[in-house]
Amino acid sequence: MQISFLKLDPDLPTPSRAHRTDGGVDLYSRIDTTLSPGEWFPVPTGISLAIPAGYAGLVIPRSGLAANHGIGLGNGPGLVDAGYRGEIKVILINHGSTEFNVLRGDRVGQLMITRVPDYELVEVDSLESSDRAEGGFGSTGR
Repeated sequence: MQISFLKLDPDLPTPSRAHRTDGGVDLYSRIDTTLSPGEWFPVPTGISLAIPAGYAGLVIPRSGLAANHGIGLGNGPGLVDAGYRGEIKVILINHGSTEFNVLRGDRVGQLMITRVPDYELVEVDSLESSDRAEGGFGSTGR
């Protein structure tokens, strides 16, 4: 499958997979910014996409940013619907205890494309039972 994209900033690297079997492509920061502890900011990536109908994009975090700096996504994963044509942004949040500098060209997230089934919700009077039933958060252990 090919997905058309528009490079809004020609000086940034082209999103690509680091390895052929990787599930996502790296997204790069279009700007320099600093995130204070607890602060979040939508970092522009310099690309927009034409995702085909029946698919969606998921903006997911980079594990190295989380493990090494406490940087995650404010809405992770972020959902990019097929009809959206604006610039992709990565909402970074600083969960760490020190400021974090984002530099133009830094890898700030990943984009993964996934299939979206055609479905609709149908209201019913009751649901069939399951083994889990209403067991919620933590119901299967720690």
